[in-house]
Amino acid sequence: MTDCPCILSIAGSDSGGGAGIQADIRTISRLGGHAMTAVTAITAQNSAGVTAMEVMSPDIVLAQIWAVMDDFDANAIKIGMLGSPETAMVVADFLKSVRNRPIIFDPVMIATSGATLADTQTIAAFQKIIPFCSLVTPNLDEMARLGGEEAIAEYGVPFLVKGGHGEGELLTDRLIGPDGEQQRWEGHRIDTRHTHGTGCTLSAAIATYLTKGESLPQAIESARAYVRASLENSPGLGSGHGPMGIPAI
Repeated sequence: MTDCPCILSIAGSDSGGGAGIQADIRTISRLGGHAMTAVTAITAQNSAGVTAMEVMSPDIVLAQIWAVMDDFDANAIKIGMLGSPETAMVVADFLKSVRNRPIIFDPVMIATSGATLADTQTIAAFQKIIPFCSLVTPNLDEMARLGGEEAIAEYGVPFLVKGGHGEGELLTDRLIGPDGEQQRWEGHRIDTRHTHGTGCTLSAAIATYLTKGESLPQAIESARAYVRASLENSPGLGSGHGPMGIPAI
């Protein structure tokens, strides 16, 4: 493993800096990696919500991907917001050429504020991406949109089903493979409204920890700890769901 692994983030831009490409760059850099990006969409948003969005053309998304792959290559790939079914399809085609490196897919559908970031056609196109992934990280709502836990066996890859959108004070994240649950992690809910970018940060951290030689369960555990520390170190910015902090490591 390299001392400075290169991680490619294929995701949308968040002008408020809490989620998306900005969260990925912050997380990967903080954990000792070199962050590379392919921006799929530009959003105008802050802690209160998304006010505008413009999706990039599939051609420019693919051009960004190959520009960095041809020069730097990538030790791992993290996929977040894709923005359109056409972009999802070109990313799926790109993944056919990728071998022997972690691919983490956070199937972003709805922003923390409630704004829709993936329509029905885009979610359907996720099925072309999932078979190439090392791990898919849906929350409970996203898992339901992907067909529920019973569909995991059909996809044939592990899912980390995140429990942050569940009820109660005790939250459970479950690593589920084609043969059923493999491991689970529990933790008490952290009382904060500054939760913007938790999913992006978690998936980017898992990708980075995997490049450092950690096993998948170890990388998930390390990433969960990093996200919880980020929540506890929020700077308190914004009037709504503000960004998390940058923890000491």
